[in-house]
Amino acid sequence: MNTWTQVLARIEQVVDRSDYENWLAQTKLVSQKGDTLDVAVPSQRAVDEIRERFGTQIRGFLNEISRERLQVHFVVDGFLNDDLPITIAPPKEELPTATFNPRYRFETFVVGNSNQLAYAASKSIAENPSGSFNPLFIYGGAGLGKTHLIQAIGHQLRGSRPKMKVVYMSAESFMTELIASIRFDKMASFRDRYRSVDALLLDDIQFIAGKERTQEEFFHTFNALYEAQKQIVFTSDRPPKEIPTLEERLRSRFEWGLTADIQAPDLETKVAILRKKAEEKKIDLPQDAALFIAERVRSNIRELEGHLNRVVAFASLTGNAINIEVVQEALKDVLSKENKPITPTEILRIVAAHYGLKVSDIKAKSNAKTIAFPRQVAMYMCKDLTDLSYPEIGKLFNDKHHSTVMYSVQQIKKMLDSDQQFARTVEMLSKQFR
Repeated sequence: MNTWTQVLARIEQVVDRSDYENWLAQTKLVSQKGDTLDVAVPSQRAVDEIRERFGTQIRGFLNEISRERLQVHFVVDGFLNDDLPITIAPPKEELPTATFNPRYRFETFVVGNSNQLAYAASKSIAENPSGSFNPLFIYGGAGLGKTHLIQAIGHQLRGSRPKMKVVYMSAESFMTELIASIRFDKMASFRDRYRSVDALLLDDIQFIAGKERTQEEFFHTFNALYEAQKQIVFTSDRPPKEIPTLEERLRSRFEWGLTADIQAPDLETKVAILRKKAEEKKIDLPQDAALFIAERVRSNIRELEGHLNRVVAFASLTGNAINIEVVQEALKDVLSKENKPITPTEILRIVAAHYGLKVSDIKAKSNAKTIAFPRQVAMYMCKDLTDLSYPEIGKLFNDKHHSTVMYSVQQIKKMLDSDQQFARTVEMLSKQFR
């Protein structure tokens, strides 16, 4: 059994079956070169999701399996061998069947101050589609419940209106089907299918950014559905105005209805989520144990559930009931890292990822707006979250003069005072370090 197979075997025991099947089951070890594992995955989206959802667990299990500091390099399967063409299957003539996670229903969603608006709007749409909130645009960081809400809408629509044509899919799947339709000269059929639905629910709409042909086709699909008063729902990791290389005409349409954000949950909500998850698993989780776990997760609900799964697995393997001592022992590897100082390197990585850039882009000399603005955000966060001086921050950004850093910090402070949506975005980014 190779190292990656061992990692998968352990992760499978502590994550939801549906998450494992969706993101990890299709991965495979291609080669191991020194301390690097080359792991094949089916798409770039899978790379992003695996890193976001399971990165901490993968790192932990690698440390348990090997004393070496092993690294994982994910490779999109189509590019493993340059001699192998990337095959695209012909598009199907019927609409894709919407597959919903049975756990993603409104009854299992824990409501708190951080997600109240998004929940209320989603519930309203499920009860009265094509009403006031069309389109509904739900955005927030990874693992905060966007997919849960959009699938809950789909669940209720399909349950209460069996004849309704409800399509739920990722934006990447929409794009793949569009490419296949172009390649096999099936665009007329593609348009007929998607412009005749009653509700279109698209997850991770930010993936169409920069894809000109996809945006062009989606623009017309959106118009057709909107004019026919069909319900449209999107999720994204950022608000429309912050999605880079998104056409302005799409950006404005995404904001026609209601834009609702989901923020990181407060402590009380995190405890409530843990108790709810424990109840679903029929596990007795004492209040002090739930509070201990909640206090040590900064923002991500997936991380929260991952910690709970780790505790449950540890308790099961050792034959102990869950209590505060068991929780401390199960999470000792995680707890040893919790007091890590915030570094500018980590700030740059988080900001770059949020704006769809590379760290090298932010450090570059380019003054293009799509790069200059994220750079200002990163400078502000370096000043706000570290003890670095203005000149020291300037050196991080290709030796920018300290006056440039001061100006950038002042500009971001002004925006934080005047733009509530932007303030929530910066708060969400900052909470990843606290």
